[in-house]
Amino acid sequence: MGSPGRNPLTDADTAPGLEQAMSGIAAAMADPSRVTMLCALMDGRAWTATELSAVADIAPSTASAHLARLLGHGLVVCLSQGRHRYYRLAGHDIAGLLETLMGVSMSPRRQPAPRTPGHLRHARTCYDHLAGELAVQLYAFMREEKWLTPDGDALTPFGRERFAALGVPLSPKPRRKACCPCLDWSERRYHLGGDAGAALLTLFVQQGWVLRTPGYREVTVTAAGRGALRRVFAIDSEVTV
Repeated sequence: MGSPGRNPLTDADTAPGLEQAMSGIAAAMADPSRVTMLCALMDGRAWTATELSAVADIAPSTASAHLARLLGHGLVVCLSQGRHRYYRLAGHDIAGLLETLMGVSMSPRRQPAPRTPGHLRHARTCYDHLAGELAVQLYAFMREEKWLTPDGDALTPFGRERFAALGVPLSPKPRRKACCPCLDWSERRYHLGGDAGAALLTLFVQQGWVLRTPGYREVTVTAAGRGALRRVFAIDSEVTV
């Protein structure tokens, strides 16, 4: 039996270290400029410190200090190429954490006035997969047409056939979840995440169905993309403002 007054859930040997690490990560994110830089990195690509300082509207020296803090807590990684240093999110789990925080921040309890531009609500990236109204519609279609299992955690055999027919470059042995629902912070409904979501975005880009805006999460659906969306997914893709 445990000692009186002790809680095995909070008094475990690892708890103090875990709690300290959690509070450290929370503190590293508790600055508007650092959050702005992290959100910019949600487009899945690597940015220089100068580019991130411009996005956050702060001095390059200040951005470097912020990036050092984020590096120290494992939220970003630094890549060196020649004389340049690039920063990107440390992984899919960090992107998922940020997307979850966006959803919590947009809690219906606060009933915020929507300020997100219509084109960004319509179609954007969530790290390496599509997000926004378009992605939510795609996910709903795939659920309804039985491309996905009821819980959205896997492609059905029919779904795999459809992905193969479209030429979606699925990894045979993905190092993360092959497929998963991802809560969309602006729509508050699910879109497709995991390896399947990333592969679908790759196809859309390769086929020229969407164009990525350099340095931003926004994507633009092309005329060819609108035709493909109507033909394959029965979606009429128009930007809502």
